[in-house]
Amino acid sequence: MSTPQKKGQFVPPQTPAEYVAGQQEANVILTSLADLLTWAQNWARSRSIWPLGYGLACCAIEMMASAQSHYDLSRWGSEVFRSSPRQADLMIVAGTVSIKMGPRLKRLYEQMPDPKWVLSMGQCANSGGEFYDSYYTVQGVDTLVPVDVYVPGCPPRPEALIEGILKLREKIEKQGLKIKGE
Repeated sequence: MSTPQKKGQFVPPQTPAEYVAGQQEANVILTSLADLLTWAQNWARSRSIWPLGYGLACCAIEMMASAQSHYDLSRWGSEVFRSSPRQADLMIVAGTVSIKMGPRLKRLYEQMPDPKWVLSMGQCANSGGEFYDSYYTVQGVDTLVPVDVYVPGCPPRPEALIEGILKLREKIEKQGLKIKGE
């Protein structure tokens, strides 16, 4: 179901089913000094994402492995997992969130400085996972805090987490900019 397009013209996908990974995005128009400064600020933010490790279950092991030398998350500016929410701008929720842990997760999110982002890692954090019918499991971390990127898998590999962080970088770069043709 691709949309008709003229030769050489980029048409952005209208639904998630039409999106092709690696597809070129539309060009960005920089029309003023303010837009240029916004772009530069977003570019700098996207290159230095400081994650807050919020590991709750087996996904946390894969999150820690992504920071080790074999995968080397520091290549993308996320080298040290911060232990304080006041020093972090990305919360990676890795694992099953219980009802008891929900208010603590919200408090840590509220303590993070703006701008802040959330990456939900693993099926348990995304939708409750294999514990979806449990009385004590939150049915997705997005019921507590707004989620920017979902990383599927049980548990997701470190490569999947790195791909999620790269997708978040793309999202951060485009915040507040005008897309050509819109």
